[in-house]
Amino acid sequence: MADERNESVKRVAILGSTGSIGRNALRVLDELRDEYQVVALAARQNADLLASQCRETRPERAALCDEAATQRLRASMPDLPVYAGIEGLLRLLRESQPDVVVSAIAGAAGLLPTFEAVRIAKRVAVANKEPLVMAGHLLMALARDHGTEILPVDSEHSALFQCLEGRQEGEIRRLVITGSGGPFRTWDSARLAEVTPDQALAHPTWSMGSKISVDSATLMNKGLEVLEASRLFGLSGERIQVVIHPESKIHGLVEFSDGSWICHMGPTDMRIPIQYALTYPQRGTCPVEPLDLSSLGVLRLEEPRMEDFPCLAHAYEALKLGGTCPTALNAANEEAVWAFLEGRISFLDISTTVREVMDGWTWEPEDDLERILEADREARRRATRSWIHCHGYTCVSKRKDLD
Repeated sequence: MADERNESVKRVAILGSTGSIGRNALRVLDELRDEYQVVALAARQNADLLASQCRETRPERAALCDEAATQRLRASMPDLPVYAGIEGLLRLLRESQPDVVVSAIAGAAGLLPTFEAVRIAKRVAVANKEPLVMAGHLLMALARDHGTEILPVDSEHSALFQCLEGRQEGEIRRLVITGSGGPFRTWDSARLAEVTPDQALAHPTWSMGSKISVDSATLMNKGLEVLEASRLFGLSGERIQVVIHPESKIHGLVEFSDGSWICHMGPTDMRIPIQYALTYPQRGTCPVEPLDLSSLGVLRLEEPRMEDFPCLAHAYEALKLGGTCPTALNAANEEAVWAFLEGRISFLDISTTVREVMDGWTWEPEDDLERILEADREARRRATRSWIHCHGYTCVSKRKDLD
């Protein structure tokens, strides 16, 4: 299926092509097909959708994390090289030799492929928070060593990146990350105790995957974004603030040392930050409905209620503690979110599980990938033991991660 290589066209690999970010990236690349060629696609387990994407974009290679899904894709596309597992994703990157990698595999599964992408590509558009949360210092150092550009795809971090362009660290007083507040912005703790998975998945603004939708509802997503921003922009947590902005039109703000502010506004469409990460420093036309300023009305900015949404406070604490604490926070949260989605624990038990894991955590330095991966595994074991003990379960979840 491989086309003869055109040196004037940039080669793109998408890790997580069947998820929300991946699907939008393919839409963007379809508009840019004269300048970019999709050479590799990878996903967790959605073999049917990945097969459809391969037929449309004709990549040179594909990969799936799940072995059974890999076999289905191989059967449906016998002429396409298809690789399996994390090692398969690494091989996919090495053999396809992309110029640009869109890294959008959610969760800790995206850690090693993102590091490999930084080693071999000229630019990595990072859409998954976990590599920066778990091993941000190592990842940024690796990018510097290899001369690889890391550009954020998250709408908030893309906004901050654009506001900060050309500015020196000494000019910056603080960064402000905005968030819609999720579907339970005005709910008190009594109502939050009764939240169902279906309610948590109904985000008021964005269409996202299950895991990130729940993180948005608990405000853990904002906490992870604080950790991510600290790694990307080299600032401490004290200089990164979260505000709730229900209208979701302002995506990021920067306050400078002279008291002036710059903010980034735009439609709530992920194609905009995806395209910017691909085409930077150029800006092209993006086929989205433009923002009508006259219709905006009042734009609210509110303090987050950390007493009712303690996951945000936990993330600030993990950032301050450093070392493997952010890894423990992320792993405990992932396990708790999936337990909630399966009906095994309550909505409020998510933050309780994270708190219990962090309370018993022993600090270790974030100086080695194997140490980080072991911290991830241990935090997951502790999180699972925590909710199994509290609720009387005797077996570990048999969930299947979603694309």
